Amino acid sequence: MGSSEAAADVAETARALGEAIARSDSLLLTGATTGVIHLVGRTARDAGALHMGISPGENKREHVETFKLPTDVCDAIIYTGFGLKGRNVVLVRSSDVVIFIAGSIGSLNEFTIAYDEGKIIGCLVGTGGVADEIKRIVDTFNKQTNSQIFYDDDATRLIEICLTAAATVRDLPVNTRG
Repeated sequence: MGSSEAAADVAETARALGEAIARSDSLLLTGATTGVIHLVGRTARDAGALHMGISPGENKREHVETFKLPTDVCDAIIYTGFGLKGRNVVLVRSSDVVIFIAGSIGSLNEFTIAYDEGKIIGCLVGTGGVADEIKRIVDTFNKQTNSQIFYDDDATRLIEICLTAAATVRDLPVNTRG
């Protein structure tokens, strides 16, 4: 999860995240969106990952025309018809691990869903936005959930840590090829 705004200063980290996801042999779910996440998705797909997009639109026309979202980097897109916030619920609840890179208000919404749902959460720190604010938010509001939150500035290390935690908590296989 991350900023839909293109951020040149985060591009190298976004590419590293996409490559780390592909090396982990994980399925990538995104909001089929623009900006940093578009770059992560493109990089992961180009490196061999399967990239599934979860759209707020009810069909391709609405996805492209109403929400102004791309279709070029996803292997498949699921059209929810639930709008942006409804899409976020589907996206987060369908994920075993939720990774944050940069991010704004939409990412904050995704974080609150992931945190309440007890997800494994990874924050790629040093990228700004929500990814850098989650620790402060959790410390400020101090709500106990079953979430585990990990912070790292290295994409490969963060993916490894989060996937190991998910395997432990959810009895999932861990790919250590990466």
